[in-house]
Amino acid sequence: MKNTQAFPSADGLWTGLRLAPGAAPDVQLDDANASAAIVVEQGHIRWVGARAALPAAYAALPTHDGGGALVTPGLVDCHTHLVYGGRRANEFAMRLAGASYEEVAKAGGGIVSTVRATREASEDELFESAAARLQALLADGVCAIEIKSGYGLALGHERKQLRVARRLGEAFGVTVKTTFLGAHALPPEYAGRSADYIDLVCKEMLPALAAEGLVDAVDVFCERIAFSLAETEQVFQAAKALGLPVKLHAEQLSDMDGAALAARYGALSCDHIEHLSAKGIAEMKKAGTVAVLLPGAYYTLRDTHLPPIEALREAGVPMAVSTDHNPGTSPALSLLLMVNMACTLFRLTVPEAIAGVTQHAARALGLQDTHGRIAVGLPANFVLWKLSEAAELAYWFGQRPIHAVVRQGRVYFPSPSGNGQGEGMRP
Repeated sequence: MKNTQAFPSADGLWTGLRLAPGAAPDVQLDDANASAAIVVEQGHIRWVGARAALPAAYAALPTHDGGGALVTPGLVDCHTHLVYGGRRANEFAMRLAGASYEEVAKAGGGIVSTVRATREASEDELFESAAARLQALLADGVCAIEIKSGYGLALGHERKQLRVARRLGEAFGVTVKTTFLGAHALPPEYAGRSADYIDLVCKEMLPALAAEGLVDAVDVFCERIAFSLAETEQVFQAAKALGLPVKLHAEQLSDMDGAALAARYGALSCDHIEHLSAKGIAEMKKAGTVAVLLPGAYYTLRDTHLPPIEALREAGVPMAVSTDHNPGTSPALSLLLMVNMACTLFRLTVPEAIAGVTQHAARALGLQDTHGRIAVGLPANFVLWKLSEAAELAYWFGQRPIHAVVRQGRVYFPSPSGNGQGEGMRP
C-alpha cells in the first residue's frame, strides 16, 4: 500500500502555467497565451489567474515552476468496474470468431464468469489486482474515479468489492465514489427467480451496505439480458428511500426506455445510451442527467449503432466520457485513449471531449462542486501536461505526456521508467 504522505505537498505558488481553454471558467485572461499562476494553500486552490495579476500577499510563497506546461483540471473517470477477479480474454476471442455479446452470456461467459472469479478471490487479492489497474489510470491524470460493485451478487461479496474500492481511495490519495450495482446480472443460484433476487437486492443487500457507509450511488443494468424496467424501478425506489442517488446502464443493446425512467428519478447519469430515444433525451435534459459515453465498450464489441451525439448536443445534454473499465467489454486502462476514441468514433469536438473527462464527468458523480474545474476554494486537483495545445490531449494515443499531477493537494511526477503503469508516480 502506498503512503501518500510520502508525496510532497502542493502548497505554494505555481507559475509558468498555460491554462487550457475552459480549465478555469471563472478566470478571464486578456491574452489566452498569458502566463498563469495558481496558489495552493492547505491543499486547496486559493487564487488562480494571470501571473502578472498575482496579489502581493502571495508573492513570497514557495514557488513551483511549471515550465510552461499546459494545465487542465484533474481528469475524472466516471464509470468503471475496477474491482474484480479473473480476466475474460477468451470471450474477446469468441467475439472475434463471430459470437455476439448475448451469445457469450448465454454460453456461461459474460458477467457471471467474472462473478465466479470475484467470489473466489480474497479482499486482499482483489485489492492488489485493482491497485495495478488504478495506477495505470492515475498515470493518465485521473484524480477522481467511480468504482462499481456488481461482480459479487451476494451481500458478502458485494461488500468485499466496495470495501476494496474505499481502500483504494485511501491508499492512493484519489477521490473514489462507490456505486452499488447489485442488479448487474442474475447470479446462478437465482436462475429463473429474478423477482426474488431483486427483493434481496432491495431489502437486504442495499440497506446493509448503505448502513455501513459503503454506497455513494446505486446503478442497475437495464437490458434484455439483465433486468426489466419494472425491476429497475424497484431498485430505484429502494435507493430513494435510503436517500441515495441513482444512475443507469441504459439503452446499450436496445431501447428499454430506461433512460427516461432514470431521469424521472433524478439520475446522475445514464451510461452507454447507444439506443437512446428522443424521449429519453428530453427527460434527461429536463432532469439535468449526464449522458456518459463509453467508446471503449463500443469499440471492443465492434458496435455499429452510434449514440445520438448530435441530438444530445442540440438538446444541451452534458456528455461525459469514461473508460468503462471492465474485464469483458472494455479492458481499457487509459482515459486519454477514450478521449481520442470519443472524437474519432463518436465525432465529439476536442473541447467536448475534454469537458467530458473533467466538468461533465464530475457532474456525473455528483462532484461538480469539488472536481472538474480549477477554481478558488476547490481541492487542488490539476494536471500539468507537456503539450503545446489542448488538442494534443485528443490527438495522441499511446503517450502519457504528463509533467506533474496535483491530486488531493499532493504532487506526483511520472516514473522515469515510463512503464505506463503509474508505478512510482514519484516525489
